[in-house]
Amino acid sequence: MRIFDPHIHMTSRTTDDYEAMYEAGVRALVEPAFWLGQPRTSVGSFTDYFDGLVGWEPFRAGQFGIRHHCTIALNPKEAGDPRCREVLDVLPRYLAKDGVVAVGEVGYDAMTPEEDEVFAEQLRLAVEHDLPVLVHTPHRDKAAGTRRSLDVIRESGIPPERVVIDHLNEVTVGLVRDSGCWMGFSIYPDTKMDEERMVRILIAYGTERMLVNSAADWGRSDPLKTAKTGMAMLAGGFGADDVDQVLWRNPVAFYGQSKRLDLGGVDPGAVEASATFAGNSVLRGAPRER
Repeated sequence: MRIFDPHIHMTSRTTDDYEAMYEAGVRALVEPAFWLGQPRTSVGSFTDYFDGLVGWEPFRAGQFGIRHHCTIALNPKEAGDPRCREVLDVLPRYLAKDGVVAVGEVGYDAMTPEEDEVFAEQLRLAVEHDLPVLVHTPHRDKAAGTRRSLDVIRESGIPPERVVIDHLNEVTVGLVRDSGCWMGFSIYPDTKMDEERMVRILIAYGTERMLVNSAADWGRSDPLKTAKTGMAMLAGGFGADDVDQVLWRNPVAFYGQSKRLDLGGVDPGAVEASATFAGNSVLRGAPRER
């Protein structure tokens, strides 16, 4: 199988992870801008981070045969911090760059009025820059946060097919399916979704507009969850074409709306690589962190 991970935070990962991902069939990914684990206290810390996303990280990924793209935004966790609001002023500079394929992650953390303002402004920027949007749904009160996100999206005027609502589950998937937005699922140890639940959702809702990601970051996570979901799909009765749609063609279609997706020179040997992955011990555990 060939894999495009549409949401993974490789800045937090090691080169061992890149090697294991390539062996599993990963040939492309999108890295969304996100919270780094502690508050940033100045705009400069954001610009340094954004520079890494559009510069160093694509170079690092390329050394391991993987195409790296990113999304840029002021994330919901820091949207209410007055020290960070000036980040909105520098976003247009980054949203014009070639490797940036969407605005994100945007959305809600605590669903405050400040987050309302920042979310709406970044949707406006997405429309202005003709970019799709990656929306983060809150960890707490997810159903209410999803409904509120969908209301703000409708008010913005951005077409729903240019929006993916991420971190969905059994409670929220129907809301997003009915809205016309793309549905994103993070396959994550202990929290969010697991492979078996994801297969049940795909059986119930189909494979159209579905994005499956690992969301791997600095917490306990696994950058091989996309590949493991593909194997679970095959074990659950899906065909190879279904797996290819969910793990490759869907993310290509969604992020391809940016007209900046660059998959030139992607190694076609992903099928052979993932066959090796399925037969070795890496399937049974995440790569060791250094």
